[in-house]
Amino acid sequence: MLWKKMVGLSVGERNFIKGGIAQDLRNDGRKRLTYRPIYVETGVIPQANGSAKVKLGATDVIASVKAELGKPSLSHPDQGKVFIYVECSPTAEPSFEGRGGEELSTELSTALERSLLGGKSGAGAGIDPASLLIKEGKVCWDLYVDCLVISSDGNLLDALGAAIKAALSNTGIPRVQFREAASTDEHADVDVSDEEFLQFDTSGVPVIVTLTKVGRHYIVDATSEEESLMSSAVSISVNRRGLICGLTKRGGAGLDPSVILDMISVAKHVSEQLINKLDSEIEAAERANEEEP
Repeated sequence: MLWKKMVGLSVGERNFIKGGIAQDLRNDGRKRLTYRPIYVETGVIPQANGSAKVKLGATDVIASVKAELGKPSLSHPDQGKVFIYVECSPTAEPSFEGRGGEELSTELSTALERSLLGGKSGAGAGIDPASLLIKEGKVCWDLYVDCLVISSDGNLLDALGAAIKAALSNTGIPRVQFREAASTDEHADVDVSDEEFLQFDTSGVPVIVTLTKVGRHYIVDATSEEESLMSSAVSISVNRRGLICGLTKRGGAGLDPSVILDMISVAKHVSEQLINKLDSEIEAAERANEEEP
């Protein structure tokens, strides 16, 4: 389990952190279900169709979106495609050097795809691939979502999910006109506008809420120190309507189904505050971009 950053804590420090969580008072003064302050910047990579930087405490990540014309797959001729890649910068954490960073990048990419794209089946996807279709079976948009972990102090998945949502909110996709070929000898014509852009609809894109179990309690937005004491963690992606779009678990300890149901209920409650906070931060970031000379 690579997400669990190794933090050297003494027995006294471990007991202090666990005792604080048990009393609903964490090291940094937060309650168990309170997130650290979240900060958003959008339009940080000019060459991308959309981009955003999200800071959650000392965890810092960037997401960028690039749209390219592609061909729908044979299995889903009525949909575009979305690819998510994560890179963990070795400067963020010494353990990200070499193979450790590669394996963590793969784990995070897979978890994000499950959380936002509905896994292999695509059921409950937060990013609707049908909205990326231009002409059934012939032309679609392929979205490449690239993420970079700049600094890491716990809760990477939630921060990356927030950065992707913010980057998609900042994404403009060129308007496309498709003209069928007049004869079988001619190629179909795709006219991509340089001036007209369609804003990406992010109303269905969920946030990810990770509940980390430390002792008998679970907490949101765990720091690296808190993650080093966890027995297990469940990440639940929830959209604005309170629908669950994905769920991933990590950690060796098993969880009773009733506990998972309770975690889902807590995640739904917490997600409302997170979505409202994230939306207002994205709005403020976009406003700041418009006001720049």
